[in-house]
Amino acid sequence: MYALPGLNEPMEQGDVFDDVPVYREEANGSLTTYRARAVVLTQTCDLMQNKAKRVVVGIVHLAEDVVRAGEFKAQAVRDQVRRGLIYGVYFLPEAPPPIELPESLVDLRDLHTIPRVTLESLASSGKRIARLTTPYREHLAQHFAVTYMRVALPEPFATNP
Repeated sequence: MYALPGLNEPMEQGDVFDDVPVYREEANGSLTTYRARAVVLTQTCDLMQNKAKRVVVGIVHLAEDVVRAGEFKAQAVRDQVRRGLIYGVYFLPEAPPPIELPESLVDLRDLHTIPRVTLESLASSGKRIARLTTPYREHLAQHFAVTYMRVALPEPFATNP
């Protein structure tokens, strides 16, 4: 499910980075910068053809931290999130050594656009920690698409009483 890309390999969808600089809005409306683990959601073809100067990433949280914070119960992570039944959240199983990636959740509702050069710099400095391989990369992409796709109908379907 995971690979460990080399320092000079091109970036792909499904690459997981540490120390990605992102913004968070505080309760008072101010913005603060913090460093986060994130996964690339921009399609590989757009990256390979140099069509993307900015890259969409989703924030990756340790499942243990999400449970500890009370956002999900451990049972919900095991039974619903893991099976893809929770809207906007994608489960990443623990990676085998030497990849250091414990069970994690990708928050597909917490997206950021990062300059491509920033991620390339992180990759060359060893901050790219994993890559989702096929078909898991496409599975993540499908969950990302389903989170944001909408088909608007002119009115709800009529039902019989």
